[in-house]
Amino acid sequence: MKLLVFAHTPPPHHGQSYMVQLMLKGFGGDHRRRRENLVPRNPAGDVHGIECYHINNRLSKRLEDIGEFHGTKLFLLFAHCLEAIWCRYRYGVKNFYYIPAPGKKSALYRDWLVMFLCRPFFKTMTLHWHAAGLAKWLETVVQIRTRSLTYHFMKHVDLSIVLTNYNRGDAEKLFPQRVRVVGNGIPDPCPDFEQTVQPRHQARQAARLNLIAGRKLTPADLENTGGDPQLFQVLFLAHCTREKGLFDTVDGVALANAQLAAAGSPLRFQLTVAGEFISQAEHAEFEARIGQPDLCPANRLPSVTYIGFATGETKRRAFANSDGFCFPTYYYAESFGLVVLEAMAFGLPIVASRWRTIPELFPPEHPGLIPPRDPARIATALVNLITQSDARTLRTHFLEHFAIEQHLTALAKALHSLEQVMEEPSFTPISRVP
Repeated sequence: MKLLVFAHTPPPHHGQSYMVQLMLKGFGGDHRRRRENLVPRNPAGDVHGIECYHINNRLSKRLEDIGEFHGTKLFLLFAHCLEAIWCRYRYGVKNFYYIPAPGKKSALYRDWLVMFLCRPFFKTMTLHWHAAGLAKWLETVVQIRTRSLTYHFMKHVDLSIVLTNYNRGDAEKLFPQRVRVVGNGIPDPCPDFEQTVQPRHQARQAARLNLIAGRKLTPADLENTGGDPQLFQVLFLAHCTREKGLFDTVDGVALANAQLAAAGSPLRFQLTVAGEFISQAEHAEFEARIGQPDLCPANRLPSVTYIGFATGETKRRAFANSDGFCFPTYYYAESFGLVVLEAMAFGLPIVASRWRTIPELFPPEHPGLIPPRDPARIATALVNLITQSDARTLRTHFLEHFAIEQHLTALAKALHSLEQVMEEPSFTPISRVP
């Protein structure tokens, strides 16, 4: 099966572009480059039976440019559409794969143009919904003309792929021929969990319980803890925006430390923030907030550390050195939260908001789910994390539900359902009446 993948890969780096990168790699890479460079076939990538022809529709260089209109973007988009049409006839690719926008006008206009220029040339059209909220936005925000044009260009596609059951509403709004639910999956970021990460979790947990019980720690108690077990290390890793829950997390840590101090506890929370700021104003507000007395007391270390955008080994260390993870998002287009999967893979207890698709990622009755925009509930949930001891629960859940091969197999199965469309005749012959 040949598939024209009209989607961008990093940079800029975010969940959607990363998943496109993983899909291309898992399906054997860009077949066009392999043909031109005489790269041998990769059996590991060919087992799914899909040949990808990639148009890297990268219109933004930075995160803050995503979804914003610039004249150069229109030129690039038009050029990418022409390249897609050329691939249709040069390589015989009849299946078009596209990732639609969330509820944002400039991004929606981009979708209209792609559908208008490209859809007539391809036999099948697949929309893979990585963002959430378009259906509600169309009904409650935009004028009826915008809604009707969206229906005109994007309705009745052959296949809509959604990440969770929550996302079905966005797809079904446009009356696709079929909808398939395919959750995301990632390569295991912590394959050495049992040898390195789990022993540290267990040692730090045992040391904290001794401190709570009023016992003095011995050198044997401190072994394998990595030092400072009295500091419960919380990680926030995402785009550093208010909607992703950054400021709620900071306030929650301040409130949690106040609760521990009032109870006479020897423990404290230490927050590490990793990610890129999109707004300079929010960055300045963050720096001012973490310097306030409740987070930066006179005789103690600051309660919040910012390490910037983390990737590679820096990102791995941030997860491996943490005792818990906080992700209280209420981002308008939140659809899956890949950072939640990474935290699960490292066996971290997680506090996350009960927002859109996020609860579907967790086992039933996960205790760390809290309402969005509620720092007090974040503080309570963080304090409860101190005594949670089973680091394997979420790690096992990750391996059973979010491994990369499970994702690729399910995605390939959904895409192969298009072959039924390919086998149908493009017209119905008219029988002659004698």
